[in-house]
Amino acid sequence: MIYKKSEDEIKVLHEGGKILARILKTILATIRPGVMTMDLETMALAMIKEADGVPAFLDYPMGDGIYFPSALCISINEEVVHGSAVPNRELKSGDIVDIDIGMEWPVSKEKQKKMAFPINPHSQHGGYFTDMCATVGVGKISQEAKKLLNVTRRSLEAGIAQAKVGNRLNDIAAAIEKVVLPNYGIVRDLVGHGVGYFLHEEPDVFNYQIRPNSPENIELKAGMVIAIEPMINVGTHRIKIAKNNYTIITADGSLSAHFEHTVAITQQGPLIITA
Repeated sequence: MIYKKSEDEIKVLHEGGKILARILKTILATIRPGVMTMDLETMALAMIKEADGVPAFLDYPMGDGIYFPSALCISINEEVVHGSAVPNRELKSGDIVDIDIGMEWPVSKEKQKKMAFPINPHSQHGGYFTDMCATVGVGKISQEAKKLLNVTRRSLEAGIAQAKVGNRLNDIAAAIEKVVLPNYGIVRDLVGHGVGYFLHEEPDVFNYQIRPNSPENIELKAGMVIAIEPMINVGTHRIKIAKNNYTIITADGSLSAHFEHTVAITQQGPLIITA
């Protein structure tokens, strides 16, 4: 089921998204050689709690009885997504690191009452979910890594520009492909998603074009809220699961980058919730 959010609900999402963006910006500003992943995790947990939110990823069910062990997804180099803050790892010069963060906000009855926010009826906390990520270099990185980060960031911007009423999901995908192909591989086994009432909702938001007549190539309508998140590899688009059974890595060991924003479809054009 695809949920459309009301204008008031989008306002709540936007407020939460701005808070999440500030949290991520603070975390990214601390990244340098020698920083430990648990340092970033501790920061994230403290800031989310102070903001009256709860982390969306911590203890998220990954299947087969596995629950994600941290609030941050910290994916380094060949890790595409779902790298974790634990076990503790040191960031080294030359690494590229993707920090992916999600939050439900606001979660206290006091905040909800004070701000007169609508309550999310699908969550026990009553807050709304936002999701975003960015990939940055640690210290001095290679020219290849710099180019990958630039291309991936631009592909997200191009995709967002097509998130307009009346367009279809393939318009977003085509814009991403135009920036990325044929130089890099677009991960095909992982996609963006609806977001807001839940961390993951319908529809799947593809970073590559699907059949134009596919029922999944839906028309975008006002009130939809989606997470657009191109995942781009230097080498092949193919991926595999790491030994921990939840981190996704490139099949050929090449570098991977990942950028994401939560975006609302409005009559006035795409609204970047997590700007």
